Amino acid sequence: MWTLAHLRLMPKIADLFMGADFSLIAGQRTQRSSLKLQELPRANNWVSALQRMRRNLLKVWKAFGFLKAANSQNKETMTRVKNEDCDATTNGLSDECYKSWMMEHPSAITSFDQMVSKAKGKSIVVFLDYDGTLSPIVDNPDLAFMSDEMRSAVREVAKNFPTAIISGRSREKVYEFVQLTEVYYAGSHGMDIMGPPHQVKSCDAQYQIKALDKQGHEVILFQPAIDFLPAIQKISNVLEEKTQKIEGALIEDNRFCISVHFRRVHEKDYDTLEEKVKSVVKNYPEFRLTSGKKVMEIRPSIKWDKGCALEYLLDALGFSDSSDVLPLYIGDDRTDEDAFKVIRRRGEGYPIIVSSTPKETKAAYSLRDPSEVLYFLTHLAQWRNSFSGHSVD
Repeated sequence: MWTLAHLRLMPKIADLFMGADFSLIAGQRTQRSSLKLQELPRANNWVSALQRMRRNLLKVWKAFGFLKAANSQNKETMTRVKNEDCDATTNGLSDECYKSWMMEHPSAITSFDQMVSKAKGKSIVVFLDYDGTLSPIVDNPDLAFMSDEMRSAVREVAKNFPTAIISGRSREKVYEFVQLTEVYYAGSHGMDIMGPPHQVKSCDAQYQIKALDKQGHEVILFQPAIDFLPAIQKISNVLEEKTQKIEGALIEDNRFCISVHFRRVHEKDYDTLEEKVKSVVKNYPEFRLTSGKKVMEIRPSIKWDKGCALEYLLDALGFSDSSDVLPLYIGDDRTDEDAFKVIRRRGEGYPIIVSSTPKETKAAYSLRDPSEVLYFLTHLAQWRNSFSGHSVD
């Protein structure tokens, strides 16, 4: 069955593939909620269009606006609408889009043997995002708990490989969720790192502080945005006041950055919320506004991101500029792209995107959801354990 929602997107597709004029069809009005394909004029053109679409799915994907939405800095609502339109109108075509996308970003599960074959004589270092990777995306971010099975898998991975979790959440919050002492933690998109007890010479020493972790082990706290803490607290307080009347809006203080969650906000209030957030941020030119999955984020305008955090931790672990290390990073959000870019630039490693829909990414491999992340991590630990007592070389 074809609905009017289908018709709204067809002019774009027609222009791209056929040059046919579907404007009359798209502009038709009907009191019926749907139209059967055979009831439409130029039915043959529709069939032809579908055939052409199936031969070039990536172009169709772009026509639906996926890439444009992925590149948008603050149009999360448009991303949501476009994704819903595509899912609603393709009637199975989205699955084919995903399969086509996976040809460029193959499953890390089915590609596992090929991936680890490159590890001979090298060290794998594992980096993991949290939300959407180790835990599912949920309406209430305070309830984004990881499963016991996932915790066990991460623990086993950390026993075999240096492992760090890099999240936009505060470092303390991520630790509350994960509750593992075997891993390193980097919160606030890498602006709050608890890492190995080795100062990184390429980073300012004043931001590297010796400390003790919860077990009394010596660590280094690296906090390049610590000078911004007073302003961050002010912004958080103002946002709380300005958004308190918008139902569903949630302000999360991540210590070195602020998240404005709108997953539970009614669509009619999206623009109002965005305007209020922008009105606050514009008074603080030393901060920038970015967006993620149903969230706006306010961060200090310093040259630091998850990719920088990855490089910092590699350096602290003794792998700076080493050709004998393979960084493996698994993440699902736009902010993880910075880490993917670093791995791409290094020329070796495993950038893995977690996504059940096609999207523009620098990742080389993919996993559909946290359940596949669990399977992959379990398999990775088992693979390493199979060499117990023997060198991987």
